[in-house]
Amino acid sequence: MSESICEVWTTVPNAEVGHRLMQGVLEKKLAACVSFLPALESAYWWEGKIEHAQEGLLMIKTTVEHVKAVEEWIAANHPYDCPAIVTLPILAGYQDYVSWIRETVSKRS
Repeated sequence: MSESICEVWTTVPNAEVGHRLMQGVLEKKLAACVSFLPALESAYWWEGKIEHAQEGLLMIKTTVEHVKAVEEWIAANHPYDCPAIVTLPILAGYQDYVSWIRETVSKRS
């Protein structure tokens, strides 16, 4: 298998939303693994002013082939009007782990 792997990151407003999105992405077999960092502080421009928020971060391990489906699912199930959804390439990794991600996501039904 030569599919490239990546991580899709998205911020969430709280643990309840984080766990719901994490579970949904996994149940849909859009990812092999989702890591959740429950506490971070974000500052950002929104509607002409700087906002501050306590958020969580989901790090979704998947293949490049499945990124669009991950983005679409998150956007459809996320409470934010404009959720932060970004994809980062994984250029290298422990081969057994990389293979596991590819194999797990490729078994999507």
